[in-house]
Amino acid sequence: MSTVVEKSAAEVARGDELEGMSSNGNGNGSSLRTAETLLRLLPIAPCVAALLVMLHDSQDNEFGSVSYSHIGAFRFLVHANGICAGYSLLSAIMSAKSRPPTKSLAWTFFFLDQLLTYIILGAGAVSTEILYLAFKGDSTITWSPACESFGGFCHRATTSVIITFLVVAFFALISLISSYKLFSKFDAPAINPIKATFG
Repeated sequence: MSTVVEKSAAEVARGDELEGMSSNGNGNGSSLRTAETLLRLLPIAPCVAALLVMLHDSQDNEFGSVSYSHIGAFRFLVHANGICAGYSLLSAIMSAKSRPPTKSLAWTFFFLDQLLTYIILGAGAVSTEILYLAFKGDSTITWSPACESFGGFCHRATTSVIITFLVVAFFALISLISSYKLFSKFDAPAINPIKATFG
């Protein structure tokens, strides 16, 4: 009789332990989901700020007029920031939904996070090159520094580019998190060694 009682007590204790582990796991998963959702929301404000600063960047003086719309790299920067702001909002909504993670969703987040990171990085890089030429000029092609005549335009463009690189930092961190979530929970796609060898 005492053996049966001891066995029942042990089973109850083990059940309580497993329930506690499960509740802790759910709590950790909920906290991680909340943190990821907030992180995905963070780039929205700087994206919109960089976009608005560049949209209002124009200058008229005795030397002529210049606007962001005259320069392809700056137009790309505006579009890239707009796309990233929209994606940040949509991905945050998807991340906030309480659902079991699936392999297809994890791969989708991984691919889109990487893609958007490179898009916004490319926009910032080409805009930085344009600004460098505008500030320094290029003596080999007798291109004088344009910022000597349009200083206000150049400084507003510089502000927009700096904010854009803050967005790049956020997206790089988001990409690391989505990479970790994907490869820590799911295996990489299997490769057939025979097919890989013989094509």
